[in-house]
Amino acid sequence: MASKKEELNFILIPFGAPGHILPMIDMAKMLARQGVMVTVITTAMNAIRFGAVIDRAAASGLSIRLLQVQFPAEEAGLPKGCESFDDLPSYSLFMNFFSAIEMLQKPIEKIVADLSPSPSCIICDKHFPWAVELGRKYRIPWVSFDGMNCFTQVCAHNLSLTKVHETTPEGEPFVVPNLPDKFVFNKSQLPGFLNPGQSSDLGVIRERIKAGETEAYGVVVNSFEELEGSYAEDFRKLKGGKVWFVGPLSLSNENNLDKAQRGNSAVTAEEEQRLMEWLDSWQSETVVYACLGSLGRFVRSEFMELALGLEESNHPFILVVKGKNKEDIEAWISEDGFEERIKGRGLLIRGWAPQVLILSHPSIGAFLTHCGWNSTLEGISAGLPMITRPLFAEQFFNEKLVVQVLGTGVSAGAKFGRKIGEEERPEMGVSRLEVQQAICKVMDKDNVDANERRKKAKELGEMARKAVEEGGSSYLNVSLLIQEVMRLSRSKKQPENGI
Repeated sequence: MASKKEELNFILIPFGAPGHILPMIDMAKMLARQGVMVTVITTAMNAIRFGAVIDRAAASGLSIRLLQVQFPAEEAGLPKGCESFDDLPSYSLFMNFFSAIEMLQKPIEKIVADLSPSPSCIICDKHFPWAVELGRKYRIPWVSFDGMNCFTQVCAHNLSLTKVHETTPEGEPFVVPNLPDKFVFNKSQLPGFLNPGQSSDLGVIRERIKAGETEAYGVVVNSFEELEGSYAEDFRKLKGGKVWFVGPLSLSNENNLDKAQRGNSAVTAEEEQRLMEWLDSWQSETVVYACLGSLGRFVRSEFMELALGLEESNHPFILVVKGKNKEDIEAWISEDGFEERIKGRGLLIRGWAPQVLILSHPSIGAFLTHCGWNSTLEGISAGLPMITRPLFAEQFFNEKLVVQVLGTGVSAGAKFGRKIGEEERPEMGVSRLEVQQAICKVMDKDNVDANERRKKAKELGEMARKAVEEGGSSYLNVSLLIQEVMRLSRSKKQPENGI
């Protein structure tokens, strides 16, 4: 006879962007390892990119499956096959993408209606505000997945209440009120949902998302309690206690193949081997890994400053080259002779990089990051100090967490954030000198501050690993979430919210 756990079926619906899909796939494995069935619903193109890890998990005996829904790209005015946010040829199609997300409601409802066993809980990205209707229809809890950390959430909450940023002139600094430490920002560094100067086109979407979040039964967070301390507790209070800290989710990838193919099933064993051989050729903690995310878009001059800053730091490095201006960037690489000049000391990875695999290698000594939360948490989990170079969204909040709260990072000096559609403004860039100096501050093994940073980073990495191990705080949070869903399933009573 099946156990009560085995009778549960968790439905996971990730938003179409690497930074949203990856942690949801990782979460699916963490849930399945605790004995429940997990059904992930995504589109065909995303299934190709992310399916290999799920297939291996299922082959290992976990009760986990991947179901596909047709993405209405052409109906929404998108190019055929454009099923992920990073595939958009232009951010002018932002609203079209969200129109397609709205159109997914009916076909996903049909998939859920035909599921066996019947669904017990929906864990859905907050960008699917209609998920609350799905929960109500099947009288099951909808649990929201946000993708941001607690520090960011608390900062955003305090700003929303006080509106101090709205009365501050453009470019002028202000302090986030009612926090134990002093955190200074300017208006351009705030995410769009807090920045009244940003495009109003998304206002309706944001309001729908906000309304949906208030009706969610609870929230799962890709973080761990020990990392964020009082900020985690404050966020739990804001959400009425229904918060489960289940991260770092990337640590669900335990073998090199899963790490290599996390986010791109096209990474081959041969490519992995070549990369590992290059990393193996360097001594411990000597290589700088630089990657500015899947959504960053740079003009030639910005990329040039980053690349030359890495070169002039005189440390071996890996630099990931991707984005929508690759042709112009490749032209500079060729004209400047950059790749030839760095041969033997620098490695360029074009397109998707197996980041978790790279960060876990002992030769990596620092991570130059755009401070997206997934990347930041992956760096923390690897026990690495960071060079921070935020671009947009909540990334400047994440930078403050790393540099000021955790004390494991050095800012490369980014002073201004970017708006959607303005990702290519070179005056918002960081100079090669700033990049070089930040790298040297982190990598100087004779420097007391650098050594203290590295020590703290290693301690956090160990805490992260313990959090997801059996008996750790995040492992227990996953167990508590499962127990809560079991309780609701047994009682057949309607939860207060979310259904």
